[in-house]
Amino acid sequence: MSYNCVVILGPTAVGKTAVGVSVAHHFGGEVISADSRQTYKGLDIGSGKDLCEYEVDGVPVPYHLIDITTLETEYNVFNYQTDFYRVFEEIRGRGKLPVVVGGTGMYLDSVVRGYDLITVPENPELHESLEKRELSDLAKELLSIKPDLHNKSDLLEKDRVIKALEIALYEQSEEGKAARESLKRPDIRPLIIGTTLERSQVVANIERRLKERLDEGMIEEIEGLHNAGASWERLEKLGLEYRYCSLFLEGKIATKEELFEQLFIQIRQFSKRQMTWYRGMEKKGVKINWLTETPDKKTRIDEAIKLIEREGVEL
Repeated sequence: MSYNCVVILGPTAVGKTAVGVSVAHHFGGEVISADSRQTYKGLDIGSGKDLCEYEVDGVPVPYHLIDITTLETEYNVFNYQTDFYRVFEEIRGRGKLPVVVGGTGMYLDSVVRGYDLITVPENPELHESLEKRELSDLAKELLSIKPDLHNKSDLLEKDRVIKALEIALYEQSEEGKAARESLKRPDIRPLIIGTTLERSQVVANIERRLKERLDEGMIEEIEGLHNAGASWERLEKLGLEYRYCSLFLEGKIATKEELFEQLFIQIRQFSKRQMTWYRGMEKKGVKINWLTETPDKKTRIDEAIKLIEREGVEL
């Protein structure tokens, strides 16, 4: 197979950005972020938006799909896929290598396996009828249409279930089938590289990084977002750091010590879910070339570069 881009994926706190940026620098490429929260302006410390990492030996490495929207908009996988396709073609058009770096499984999967995502026109009558029904009934119907639903967390919130149902019902319509058949996507042939560490090292990295982010002002960042107009509900929906720091600021978590302990647990669980998602991608036929599980980033970077050179990528 002839590859025309590289994907660097892995769980949180394993140094994906360092590997991806170094790979992009070595091959004269550009990074496309695959992080669902780094798309938002203002989500800096909590999302780990370390823009200083996008430089190697004093040379800046171009990056894309970071700081492209605001919290007034709920950016989703459809938006990401659309933006990714545009940026991918722009980078290839410049004769550069796209290097996708991130850990948001659904974003990665949507472009690697080419999800059939289409624009769904508004249907006020359908929306009103769905609003009148119970969440359990809506979730049951959604699962009957899409038993292999990508994101089961959608079933926990009524507005998300309604949105997903509107999409699913439209896809079943003649208009929706025609829209799907007319979908155009770029020629994406990714060499996928996975990077992770031994579990004890991942846990240690999560603990260290969480302490650093709290010391750097993560709570104050989230308080500032609320003071600027973001509701607590909106911030909580962002998950993990944004959810638990919001709960602390609302007085629903009593102490900073309790905040740290709850977040530490949740981020550890999140990293396990990420690995489960990647294993699921592999079961569906996606080949992931896993690097050696060493904490030495230079070793992993060198291994990734040698793998790319051996497999061959169109530059």
